[in-house]
Amino acid sequence: MNIKRAKQEIKDSVEAYLLKGEEGDYRMPSIRQRPILLMGPPGIGKTQIMEQIARECKIGLVSYTITHHTRQSAIGLPFIREKLYGDREYSVTEYTMSEIIASVYEKIEATGIQEGILFIDEINCVSETLSPTMLQFLQCKTFGNQKVPEGWIIVAAGNPPEYNRSVRDFDIVTLDRIRRIDVEENYDVWKEYAYQAKIHPAIMAYLEIRRDYFYRIETTVDGKAFVTARGWEDLSEFLKACEMMGKRADREVVHQYVQHWKIAKDFAGYLELYEKYKRDYGLRRIMEGRYGRDTIEKLRYAAFDERLSVVSMLIGELGGRFWDRAAEDRFVTLLYEYLLRYKECMNLELTVTEAVAGYEKLRKEEQLNRMEDGIWRKVMDALWGYLQVTKAEHLKGDGAFARIKELFGQETQAREKKIEETLRALEHAFDFMEEAFGDSQEMVAFVTELNTNEYSVQFLKDNECERYYRYNKKLLFGEQQEEILKELDEAEQELNTALKD
Repeated sequence: MNIKRAKQEIKDSVEAYLLKGEEGDYRMPSIRQRPILLMGPPGIGKTQIMEQIARECKIGLVSYTITHHTRQSAIGLPFIREKLYGDREYSVTEYTMSEIIASVYEKIEATGIQEGILFIDEINCVSETLSPTMLQFLQCKTFGNQKVPEGWIIVAAGNPPEYNRSVRDFDIVTLDRIRRIDVEENYDVWKEYAYQAKIHPAIMAYLEIRRDYFYRIETTVDGKAFVTARGWEDLSEFLKACEMMGKRADREVVHQYVQHWKIAKDFAGYLELYEKYKRDYGLRRIMEGRYGRDTIEKLRYAAFDERLSVVSMLIGELGGRFWDRAAEDRFVTLLYEYLLRYKECMNLELTVTEAVAGYEKLRKEEQLNRMEDGIWRKVMDALWGYLQVTKAEHLKGDGAFARIKELFGQETQAREKKIEETLRALEHAFDFMEEAFGDSQEMVAFVTELNTNEYSVQFLKDNECERYYRYNKKLLFGEQQEEILKELDEAEQELNTALKD
């Protein structure tokens, strides 16, 4: 299955395992809460989905790569303790607490969250001495003689043998006590995530043309050659940093992330073309509706790859604007919630303190992703700014509230202005697409991408765009027609088979 489906499977399991009855006990006994074993190729996001699940379920997460551990750090160090059995004293070997189990308790203390996921990566790549400990861990949920705390769910991950020569097979006794989920790479699923993560638009445009280069692992005469989803995401962050510094990445730099020389050279060449297309076609001018006939004519006679790259450029630019609008909506909504609390208590300093405490709690519990963290900081800055204004203008009570209401009104006006700017940019993009391509496969690709990005879907749900709905209706009708024709064809084949029989 793909990583998106695997994430939902694990999330459903977490919710089921942590479900409590009327007495407050877990409905499913610990012995029946099978550990989950996630098996799949490297670099497809197995660790990342665990972080997302922990945030979405509001639970803790302790993550370990077990290959970095020895038997002693996993099960603890032995020591001698004197114990009395009957009327005789004996020297007995006991073990200190496992570093991994101790980390779970430390996470509980640090976050205040009593439930969570203990995630062990590369579990089937442990040394021979540690292998029995891992089998015991999966079978009995213990490290040495210490159990994983109640309310903590075990999820492990590993790579199939074709990706790692040091993997070890699990015996049937162990496999019969776990839930195994096999995952594989899937570009379309990753693309949904890529829009959320703001992957560099050049990478998105390139992979749309070269889908078979998204994930590849090969053995060559020079050794392993590979490219993974992790590699593309890390390269994306580096490319964005290069742009901020006014520098560019050549093919040697690209190869440090995309460790497949053929693909690295191909992408580095495309990156130069992508920058050329941006200059030649004037992306910003298109978004402002200031393109000329020469631009349209040039694109009409361009190669298919170039045409699709320009479509991807438009989607990338619009995607960034949709992402910004989603963040702006969340900021205004959260700020409004705190202003309602201020209205109740009429104490702005207390409201600022509550906002800071709310942020610190979520940060301590590790419940904030990058977008949410930025939004909370912006809310605190806004409240702090309101406080400074009321102090500088010596306002209190109703006067202070009226001033803050005025300032918040400016925030909402700015938000509405940005929404209008984004709608105009979308309309200009449709103008350009219609003039350049008409009702063609490029337009289908454009509308399909708008449907893929969750931020564009939300924006278009909240803000009407007549042409989007018109083209989307055509697209849906076309898909339904294809599905009906396919079903009729299958029915005809079944009928012919039945008649032959």
